[in-house]
Amino acid sequence: MLGKILSVGVFGIDGYQVEVEFDVRGGLPNVIVVGLPDVAVKESKDRVATALKNSGYTWPDGRITINLAPADTKKEGPAFDLPLALGCLSATGQMLSDKLKSYAVVGELALDGSVRSIRGALSMAMTARESGLKGMILPADNAREAAVVSGLEVVPVTALAQAVGFLSGNLAIEPCEVDLKSLFEESRRDDVDFGDVRGQEHAKRALTIAAAGGHNVLMIGPPGSGKTMLARRLPTILPMLDLEESLETTRIYSSVGLMGRGQGIIATRPFRSPHHTTSEAGLVGGGAIPTPGEVSLAHHGVLFLDELPEFNRHTLEVLRQPLEDGVVTISRAQATLTFPAQIMLIAALNPCPCGYLTDAKHECHCTPRQVQAYMGKISGPLLDRIDIHLDVPAVPYRELRAKADGMPSVAMREQVDRARDVQAKRFGDRRQTNARMSHRQVKKFCTLDDGGEQLLKQAMQEMGLSARAHDKILRVARTIADLDGAPDITVTHLSEAVQYRRLDRNLFA
Repeated sequence: MLGKILSVGVFGIDGYQVEVEFDVRGGLPNVIVVGLPDVAVKESKDRVATALKNSGYTWPDGRITINLAPADTKKEGPAFDLPLALGCLSATGQMLSDKLKSYAVVGELALDGSVRSIRGALSMAMTARESGLKGMILPADNAREAAVVSGLEVVPVTALAQAVGFLSGNLAIEPCEVDLKSLFEESRRDDVDFGDVRGQEHAKRALTIAAAGGHNVLMIGPPGSGKTMLARRLPTILPMLDLEESLETTRIYSSVGLMGRGQGIIATRPFRSPHHTTSEAGLVGGGAIPTPGEVSLAHHGVLFLDELPEFNRHTLEVLRQPLEDGVVTISRAQATLTFPAQIMLIAALNPCPCGYLTDAKHECHCTPRQVQAYMGKISGPLLDRIDIHLDVPAVPYRELRAKADGMPSVAMREQVDRARDVQAKRFGDRRQTNARMSHRQVKKFCTLDDGGEQLLKQAMQEMGLSARAHDKILRVARTIADLDGAPDITVTHLSEAVQYRRLDRNLFA
């Protein structure tokens, strides 16, 4: 007796179709699972057998062979519980259905037969639609997430018996549908605002430039100066996510199980702030079968690294590729996977181990050697990949107690949106920003007059900047000009861009 059920698995962040074959033969009781199952899949036979019995069905005796095809792809997680149970019922004649070839089935089973949520529902739904299937049966907690995919009938179930009833034609289940526009509006809510920030006008200006051009930022200042507060509010002035960007981000979060219960989509820019003890695999991804790390979870958003020198130096060095390429490629013996990582990096650090080197109101007790060792933890090549170096001083009492709110995020976002519109017309691509300009594009779009050439030459010679820093200055200057609505880069724009590299000389030379 043979039963076949269509299912979907996730490899990395991409889905792939799986055919679950359940064969029952006579002989001594034995269950064999083949098709490169991991431990969670191998253990599913015990969950499935108990769930079937507690739901009023029969687990067959004899030799049982379960095949998960394609057999050369690793199968992970408990999402195959529900298709295995339905395959058993189909093979033993306990369920008759003509819908088995039209629906993909996924879901984890509890011992009482209830269906639990799974990871990767969005990627699975996309794969089911691309495979030409009519619909997908999955846990009710994942229904809104899968229903974002148009053209696919999403059938939510809370128990094994419901799935059997639907496939047998004895139970009508209303497909889950979502209004994407309403879902976006519901999810687009920011809990923080730049209006809460007192003072730090210079820092706000620099972060507006960073948001407008997609530039990376390094903030240096004493403890309590507001570096973390500023960084947390940066996503509120970035352009709103469009549907394509939102789906890309949601797929990543779904694949690692970070979607909230019943959450359909991620509609706000992500903000990730890993602790400085995080490992290389935690930051960029890893594992025997690679999974996304923090840099991919920040895709289309902000990765904030507080206390930058406290991170392991080797861990920081692995950021160099994603900062340049916008992707992370991880190679392992079993697989090589590429994850998206289009991020803005915001890093923060104190100017010295005690934190008060640049604070006029506190005495610094660090020796020059201690300061040099502290700053030496950050490599020059990584620093070169950060466009804007920003000094964040302590906020004076007068500004801290000011009654008037600062400029709200909505006003700052309007400036950013106007500058992004200019860049979209320049590059013919709404996603490309000035920070992503190639060297050839820098030569084309960042031309200088005689005064600008003289200023840039002087800055390069005095500060000993690299060729990469040369291009960074021009990219930032181009963004400042875009914010001003100026067609050409002037000396004023260039001088402001140069001042955002001064920390190269002051603290790291």
